[in-house]
Amino acid sequence: MSLRRRVLLAVGLSLLAALFFTSTYVVNRAVALEGGHWAWTAALRYLFMLPLLLPLMPWQGGVAPVWRSLRAAPGPWLLWSGIGFVLFYVLLSYAAASGPAWLVAGSFQLMVVAGMLCAPLLYRDARARVPRAGLAVGLVIVAGVMLMQFGHAQGRLDVAAWIALACVVVCAVAYPLGNRGLLLHLERSGEPLNATQRVFGMTLASQPAWWALALWAWLRVGPPTPSQAEAVLVVAVLAGVVATILFFQASGMVRTQATALGAVEAMQASEVVFAALLGVLFLGEAWPAGVALWGLCVVVAGMALFAWVVAREAVHDQRKVQALRSDSGP
Repeated sequence: MSLRRRVLLAVGLSLLAALFFTSTYVVNRAVALEGGHWAWTAALRYLFMLPLLLPLMPWQGGVAPVWRSLRAAPGPWLLWSGIGFVLFYVLLSYAAASGPAWLVAGSFQLMVVAGMLCAPLLYRDARARVPRAGLAVGLVIVAGVMLMQFGHAQGRLDVAAWIALACVVVCAVAYPLGNRGLLLHLERSGEPLNATQRVFGMTLASQPAWWALALWAWLRVGPPTPSQAEAVLVVAVLAGVVATILFFQASGMVRTQATALGAVEAMQASEVVFAALLGVLFLGEAWPAGVALWGLCVVVAGMALFAWVVAREAVHDQRKVQALRSDSGP
């Protein structure tokens, strides 16, 4: 596969992942409005994910390589799953109980620049450089997100909304940091785990935290309602399994190319558009108008520009072409 096609395929997979990820915001908000506790929303998703992933493993490289990697170096797995799964989703679930779906979806798009800004903290090679073109387009997307937020809120956020915003800002850093950190660990250890194996491994490594959170939720509010469990199961399938595997696959395909990796993460900004559509259809929300609509247009334009930037860079940088051609990938 040519480099251009590889990059564009990765961007396309990330865009498809964003569509499935959007179910998180809409369903979690609906559960919160019905009185479901945020702790059950968080814990049940990853408790459901483990048995959902198990039947896939025989066709995705098996469990044995993942288990060997966990036993050989439990520390990195616990660290990066704790950041990329536990911290990320606990705060995201709490935010759903504190603010509207559009605010959560919009704020999470800070991930567009968060992943690139984390690069100097993780890498000691060329990837430590923050790509200027990618960062510039990422900031355009963030500006569009902010316009959408301003248009929705009309410049007024209450205390609960500010809490939700703070939680999601941390989420926006934790998710790409956990994903990139685990990829770097596997790169250094020479373990060629594919996307499904990585998701399974992080889900398995984070299980103690989810059982502890479930026990706390049981003692605090009792068992979850059947409707909450059913809703979370839907999110576990669509966002936890399908979307996460697609996103991990996309990021793994371009993990040696900083701008392309940033573009894969930037495609998650389309969640704002998908959330607006689903909000209109299922939550009775009004379609963005005025400033919010302009913001939505800026987000879409920014995503298209980012795809063009990474495709252009991939074709003209021969050194990166050679690096990617020698990479076996997940």
